[in-house]
Amino acid sequence: MKYLYIVGACGSIGRQTLDIVRKSKDEFKIIGMSVGSNIELSLALIEEFKPEIVCFRKKNSYKLSYSPIIVYGDEGLEFIAGYKKYDNETFINALVGIAGLKPTVAAIKARKEICLANKETLVVAGDIIKSLIKEYNVPLIPIDSEHSAILQCLTGENKKEIKRLIITASGGSFRDKKRNELEFVTKKEALAHPNWKMGEKITIDSATMMNKGFEVIEAHYLFDIPYDKIDTILHRQSIVHSMVEFNDGTIKAEIGTSDMHTPISYALRYPSHNNLESDNLNLYNLNLSFEELSFDRYPCLSYAYIAARKESIYLTVLNAANEAAVALFLNDKIKFLDIEKIIYDEISNDEYKNIDYNLENIISLSDEIIKKVIKAHGGLEK
Repeated sequence: MKYLYIVGACGSIGRQTLDIVRKSKDEFKIIGMSVGSNIELSLALIEEFKPEIVCFRKKNSYKLSYSPIIVYGDEGLEFIAGYKKYDNETFINALVGIAGLKPTVAAIKARKEICLANKETLVVAGDIIKSLIKEYNVPLIPIDSEHSAILQCLTGENKKEIKRLIITASGGSFRDKKRNELEFVTKKEALAHPNWKMGEKITIDSATMMNKGFEVIEAHYLFDIPYDKIDTILHRQSIVHSMVEFNDGTIKAEIGTSDMHTPISYALRYPSHNNLESDNLNLYNLNLSFEELSFDRYPCLSYAYIAARKESIYLTVLNAANEAAVALFLNDKIKFLDIEKIIYDEISNDEYKNIDYNLENIISLSDEIIKKVIKAHGGLEK
């Protein structure tokens, strides 16, 4: 039995993780769970899985049929992450945003296996997380389909023989539009991803290709590969989830359907490929195509490389500017192309370069930038 703690249970990754647990109750048991603002869904999941600890966003009188430990807010997330009771414990971070950073740190210090879907943890604090992972000797397993693919391709291989990692990208909602057609695109259009069912923020990040920039940064930290050996490529079908090229020209690829249950299952059961109820990939008439991912077409992708090669604190700047800009776009405060303008202005600001890179400054600077950017564009609706 593997004992699971999941934060972000009501989100896309969280719900798909619970799908797997639901069908494998002899294999997994939910011990801790954080839920979101959808109270009806939250209470239904709590009653179904009956975790020992529950974290709600806000204090209230929640009626439950049993009496779990109840905690709240950011402190509650850290409490769940740091709670230790069983020997075989796994922490699944399915949160969106920098709110996922401190719970990851707490789970590492509790010596839990980490299954990570929260991009911000490695994007803003990769060096810190890697140091903690080494200090506490815990596994860090990616849930992202791209990094799961790379992990599988590297199994049994000599890392010294890697020529490059190749991260595939669907191209997002606007892959068929030219730059001059993006000025007046709508939120509804941006959220209509052609291949994947994801949360709102990550779908917008996919449309700007910032999501792929974040994945480059994550890959750098996950696999200890320099940025100049990590490439991205447009692959419309989302069948090849990523590739590894070796020094002899050999390329290994992991292929499968566009179903996040697969990488989630692999992370939970690593390194096993256990049975999973999913659609089989039809190999007949399989059509695979690959195209260049242009920095001119997708400037946000280039901004990720730029920030990554500056002082480490600029990865916090990159993430915070993007988080604020996406929130503004989703609240109809800015146009789609304004997202990349906001990000570029922030990562070009030399005022941040003398800020020390540590956990406290990462959190405070992120909060400062998000508030500043949102305020400059009229704030968000309450």
